[in-house]
Amino acid sequence: MTTSTALLLADLTGVAVFAASGASAAVAKRLDLFGVAFVGFVAALGGGIFRDLVIDEVPPLAFADWRYAATAAITALAVFWLHPQLARLRTTVLVLDAAGLALFTVTGTLKALDARVPAVGACLIGMLTAIGGGLGRDLLTAEIPVVLRREIYALAALAGSVLVVLLYVTGQTGPVPLTAAAALVFGLRLIALRRRWSAPVATLRPPRADGADPRADREW
Repeated sequence: MTTSTALLLADLTGVAVFAASGASAAVAKRLDLFGVAFVGFVAALGGGIFRDLVIDEVPPLAFADWRYAATAAITALAVFWLHPQLARLRTTVLVLDAAGLALFTVTGTLKALDARVPAVGACLIGMLTAIGGGLGRDLLTAEIPVVLRREIYALAALAGSVLVVLLYVTGQTGPVPLTAAAALVFGLRLIALRRRWSAPVATLRPPRADGADPRADREW
């Protein structure tokens, strides 16, 4: 199997799992058939469209290659019809989202590197490719985007992007090392959920009795 074929399969797998993630979230919000398909499409292809526009690959693959849109639509519709058989939708959404995060981190970073984007830029593009679909899904389903919450999400994608860049510059771009990079992102995300890891957040004290500005008491 060539590298390009492996990347295509990984990309389409990422599209499928993010479409399932988006469709599952839409089903949980009781959206209609079109709403489920649309949220699945955005969740699956939003990050990839951003990636392709940034690296000047136009039209984006989501529009140029029918396999991407077809994979997203078929997966979303399958989730709509089969959702009664999917137990514990929230757990399903989180696991699928972690898998999509991992796959899109790897493929997004590699495509940026192949487009001769410098290492730092490739890391950022890989991270944004991975979180873009989930961001769109959460906004469409009226949820605070996961990437803006306390949970470890974007940081897991960034760690995976850095590892992919390190593997790339050392010539380790075969299926095994890239699978290891994806497993790192997937594992970090699931462990963070399991152990409730979070990044630091700013907190505000209650209003002071003397009427002073409570922002003066901000804790970091």
